[in-house]
Amino acid sequence: MDKFWFVSGAIVLAGMIAACSVSRPVGDFGRAAPSWTHDTAMPAAGDLVAEYGRQEPVSKFNKTDQENEMHDRVWRFLVAAHAKDWLFDTHVELQRTRITPPRDETFTVERYYLWLKGESYNSSRTRYATVGRHVTADIDTLPTTFAAICAVVEIDRQRAVAYAGLNRQIGPNVGENMRARKYENDAFIDWFVRALNYRFSSYDYALDMLLVETPHEQSIAVDDALRRMKTFVDRANRYDFCGDGGRLPGQGTVVIPSRYQHSGDTEVVLPK
Repeated sequence: MDKFWFVSGAIVLAGMIAACSVSRPVGDFGRAAPSWTHDTAMPAAGDLVAEYGRQEPVSKFNKTDQENEMHDRVWRFLVAAHAKDWLFDTHVELQRTRITPPRDETFTVERYYLWLKGESYNSSRTRYATVGRHVTADIDTLPTTFAAICAVVEIDRQRAVAYAGLNRQIGPNVGENMRARKYENDAFIDWFVRALNYRFSSYDYALDMLLVETPHEQSIAVDDALRRMKTFVDRANRYDFCGDGGRLPGQGTVVIPSRYQHSGDTEVVLPK
């Protein structure tokens, strides 16, 4: 009975906190802004719901610098502050803080295109430039994001080696917390892989729709950027975060014709 009331209280608390402010605040350069509600209160409530409500592993270990770095870098791929919630920012924050179970697998790819279609532009070509900027921004940050994930994979390995090599009794809670942290890190990395695939599919869908709705030669550069992004997507799907993906540049100098266009860009379109 005590556990029932404890879990019920945690769920009510999580709901009250979430109702106050769901989307995580965004600061300079699209980074998450500090917030007691989102950095302390919601994660604490979410841990209670995850551990006692859904019986998921919850580690009591402090996070390493590498784990904090991974969370900070991956976060930008989970949200889309530049596009008015096309990436379900409110659901993302509830999932990030573990107040709700994962919902991202139900996201559909047309939301980015619908946001893009609804924006007012002076030129229809500018929508291609917008997609290109968003894809390039992702490519530019993927090498450091992969490196941050690789560092956490190594941290988990070092924890396991250290735990196995201990000769004295340190209590069962240490092993439980170590395994729980591995579960949490693996789940977060899995989420990143799904998010990266979702972003790529959303951009790809938007380009296909633009080619039908407003065909322009600017599609060539966007498609080239998507092919460069696909290299990272393929690596992420193989969980190859410690390879040499950091050598791929975010900007290319050669436009490779593909899809339906067979000539290079002839017009420079300024960003909106």
